[in-house]
Formats: sequence, C-alpha cells, structure tokens
Amino acid sequence: MNGYHHGGRRALAAAVAALTVWLYAAQPLAALNASASGDETLGSGGTRPAVSVDLTRLFGGTARESQAGRLLMPGGAAVGVAIATQGVLVVGLAEGAGMQAGLRAGDLLLSVNGIPLEDAALLTEAVTAAEGQPLSLRIDRDGRERTVMVTPRYDQSAGSWRLGLWVRDSTAGVGTLTYYDPKLRTYGALGHAITDTDTGSLLPVRQGGLLQADIVDVRKGQRGTPGELRGSFLREQLRLGTVRKNTVFGIFGLLDAPWQNPLYPDGLPVGDRAAVHTGAASILSTVSGEGIREFSVEITQVMRQNSPAPKSMVLRVTDERLLSVTGGIVQGMSGSPILQDGCIVGAVTHVFVSDPTQGYGVYIDWMLEESDGVV
Repeated sequence: MNGYHHGGRRALAAAVAALTVWLYAAQPLAALNASASGDETLGSGGTRPAVSVDLTRLFGGTARESQAGRLLMPGGAAVGVAIATQGVLVVGLAEGAGMQAGLRAGDLLLSVNGIPLEDAALLTEAVTAAEGQPLSLRIDRDGRERTVMVTPRYDQSAGSWRLGLWVRDSTAGVGTLTYYDPKLRTYGALGHAITDTDTGSLLPVRQGGLLQADIVDVRKGQRGTPGELRGSFLREQLRLGTVRKNTVFGIFGLLDAPWQNPLYPDGLPVGDRAAVHTGAASILSTVSGEGIREFSVEITQVMRQNSPAPKSMVLRVTDERLLSVTGGIVQGMSGSPILQDGCIVGAVTHVFVSDPTQGYGVYIDWMLEESDGVV
C-alpha cells in the first residue's frame, strides 16, 4: 500500500482504472453494499419473535467468546472504497480462444507464462507479444488452482490478437464505516463482501484504499426496487486508510489517522451478542450532506449464533426522518452500525427486496474477528 501513501492521484487512478483485454464495461461508482436479500419469506412477513437456536449443537461448531465490553469508536460515515484485485477476474466470454480453452466467467487469472497478473494491462501485453503462440494461464476456479493453455486469435477487423474475454481488475464504490478500534487502528466496514456485479464472485484484494466520501444523491427504495445512495470521492481522493481484506463479513484494514464519531466522541462498548434482543435499537448512517445521524429501528428477529454467520438479526426502520429520505434501507447504508442498550451490537448488511423498510444485520463479533487478523 505504499503506492497509496506516496503515489497520490496516480496510484488511486491505477487502482480503479478500467483496463481491457477485449471489451470491458466499467462498474459504476455507486453503492457497493446493502445488496438485495433473496429471503422473501422473512422479508414479506410481519414482526416475529426472537429465535434462540444454538447453531453449534446443530452443526458441530465451536462456541466463540463474546467481544462484550471492548471499546470501539462507532462508525456511520460514508466512505469510498477503491480496490485492485489479486489477479484478473473473467466476467464474460465471447466466442473465441478463451471459450475454446475452457475458461469460464468467474475464473480468476493469476499469472500468464509464470508472470503474476497485477492488472489487465499485463494480460493484454502478453497476448500481443505472443503473436498467436499458446499462453499458459494459471487460474483459480472455485478456490482450486489449475493451468490452462490458450492460443490467441487474430481479429482482422481490429488488427490485434485477442482472447475473447471480458475481464475486471478493479472496482470502486460507496459504503458505510462500521467501527474504528483506537487501540489497534483497525476498522470494519460494509458488513458483507464486495462481489463482482457480473459473476457474483468475491473480489480478492491486492491493494485498496478507504476514502472520504460525500453523499450527493439518494434514490429512494420501493417494494421490488432497492434504493441507493450515490457518493463522490474520486475527485478529492482524501484517503482514510488501507483495504487489506474483503470477506463475507465486510472489508477490513488500517486507518492512517485516529477517527472520531462526532455523536459518540468517547466511543461505545461492544454489546454481548447473547444479550441482543428484539425491540428498540438505532443505526448510525450518513444519507445526506448533514453528516452522521442516528435513526431509530426495531430489531424484530435474533438468531443465536455461536459461530460466524452473515445473517444474525432482522431489523425494521421505524424512523420517519429516514423513511422520508430513503424509504428504509438502501444500497450504500450497508455497514451502518447497529446500537442497542448503549452498545454496538452489529451492522446493517442487506435490504429485503419485498420491503425496503426491513433488512438483515450481522453481529459485530464476527466483523471484529476479521479486523483483528489485519494487525
């Protein structure tokens, strides 16, 4: 990540550049989060009683110790996320050399002829230099590595050698900071993974930056159509920290400087996940230029998890201020910290397609286990 410290605009531009091998449609700089839930059963129902199930007894997992009492600085700020992937992701194929060689959308291209692929430009250069000779591609498919031989084809109309692949090596978007640990300088955000929009594949991080963002527009959520926060951050490029990990529980890294929440400048303790209950709670989020605000919600369902799982609770937005602006939970709010009884207990992760006033949250414990591994 030294390039982000010393390379400034050039380094960030490289991280989010749309680099092509054949044809590439860049992902819009929009929300990376609060993706739609496919669980329509929970989404369409009314308030339900708490579920108290010991998952370790069902699946044989190991009970995890609670993080209760640990002091964190709660988040709620809008942040920009720019990451360059570890390798080059295949997001689509046309009839051509790649398809003939058996490549698939979702394959992660790790190296070509033994040379690590740090970006798509290196793949383009290798294809051009080969002049029709076979190339050895090391790929990762579903967590297993293998070698594939592919022979570029010459495109007469374009006058160049091609593989017939659409690839992606970077992405950028807007999310919400969940917490900052002042002792370790670590942070957690989003509450769930950044995935490729075309393939659904989790994007492995080679390098990335967390940046200060401003919310410039809101698309209100409606039944069947999740809303969205639109943010701006590439113009100013004010970096807050690094992105080291992208997991099913969010993105994690280190902040460059201490961060303080203006609503809770002394921080808040982590709540015991066993004490999380149905009833009143609140979330911290930024949905306008007014900065971080606290909004009331109701936790309607709690899953008793002793092992990490991405869906820990169901919540419903009850705050009329938030409902009037966003319609409920929208893309861009994912990562908003959930507060209950004076403690941080979780983060917003998904919105229900059938009812934007409802969504899922994840226990803060599972995010802390990921960010603790950054140090």
